[in-house]
Amino acid sequence: MQKQPNKLTVQGSIEDALKKLNIITNVKHAGRTDRGVHALNQVIAFNAPAFWKIDKLLISLNKILHPHIHIKKLMTINDNFNLYENLGENGAVLFFYPLDFTFVCPTEIITFNKKLDEFKKRGVNVIGVSIDSQFSHLAWKNTEINNGGIGQVQYPLVADLDKSISKAYDVLLNESVALRASFLIDSDKIIRHAVINDLPLGRNIDEMLRLVDALDHHNKHGEVCPAGWVKGDEGMKASTEGVAEYLAKHEGDL
Repeated sequence: MQKQPNKLTVQGSIEDALKKLNIITNVKHAGRTDRGVHALNQVIAFNAPAFWKIDKLLISLNKILHPHIHIKKLMTINDNFNLYENLGENGAVLFFYPLDFTFVCPTEIITFNKKLDEFKKRGVNVIGVSIDSQFSHLAWKNTEINNGGIGQVQYPLVADLDKSISKAYDVLLNESVALRASFLIDSDKIIRHAVINDLPLGRNIDEMLRLVDALDHHNKHGEVCPAGWVKGDEGMKASTEGVAEYLAKHEGDL
């Protein structure tokens, strides 16, 4: 695996530097450019990984230049993201993960992205959450997969910097990071499925798809879905007669 460069090579003005980082800038006022260049040089001089420097650079520039320069990656940073406004027709999968630039997390995030069309076909959006900043999310997305990044995933990653979302869903571990928690939320904003994995245990994204299908089957047909049910299987009537009928036909399959 190719190592990440230890230092960013930046030439020219602050605007040129930001373009090298694949970030769109809307310069409304140029009065503080010198201070921006000073902040950039400080960040470049610091002995730290490149992704950390990008994160700190953006935070520093926002402090120095805001509101004169608004920094964002087009279609990536949304300061007014609202969960309920981003539910699909049939709801959403909301999943928490511990940290950007870690180990199990990118395998889950990339798998969700590869199966995103399957969720969307079912009318379900996918939303990820961690305690990292939006700038860290952006830097990770702009890191190549073969360098430990996640690439341009096509669903939102929410910055829970104050940990309030993780606390609200009761998934914050020792006031530090979120556990690997997943929630299936229906179109009425009701949690219909929840599972929490400890940090070393990666999720099975196909299992979440199966549960989306099971909920859809229940909503459409009023039947319940027995153990191991997958789309296309027979459901069960939620009655004494229904379970007896089902077990008589399928007990050997369990």
